[in-house]
Amino acid sequence: MGPFRISWVGLGFLLALLVPNLLWTRYPPQGCDPSMESRGLRVLERVGQVWVTCAALVLPESAGRPPSPWSWWLITAVGVMILYEFWWVRYFRGERTLANFTAGLLGIPVAGAALPVLAFFLLGIYRRAVWMLLGVLVLGIGHIGIHLQHRKRARKDVR
Repeated sequence: MGPFRISWVGLGFLLALLVPNLLWTRYPPQGCDPSMESRGLRVLERVGQVWVTCAALVLPESAGRPPSPWSWWLITAVGVMILYEFWWVRYFRGERTLANFTAGLLGIPVAGAALPVLAFFLLGIYRRAVWMLLGVLVLGIGHIGIHLQHRKRARKDVR
């Protein structure tokens, strides 16, 4: 394994994730109470966030490959991130309720949580980076788990 460098693809994925989340801090859903989140899931989410951020940014020198059949994993990951951005547009244009925040998209439940996890998982497959895939699994358990809790709470509020 050679020296490491910054991954511009990873940085692009992280920016696509960060920008709408920063907007979310100004416009959170009505009825969202983070104090009700599972502490264990929150720890998994935070550990996964740090792990995946580092894995996305740090790229082994040997990872700069010319296009190959593996490139389809990257193309698919980019497509999933585009769906994620579309989900955010729908959220910001609609009612910013907990039910809308935990809504699915194209049959994908809790799409706001599932789509970025899936995109980074696909990026990890493209890179063939087992350590990144493990971080995404930790992140996914925490992040999707928290969103499922919010979804359950939103369904109770609707009744």
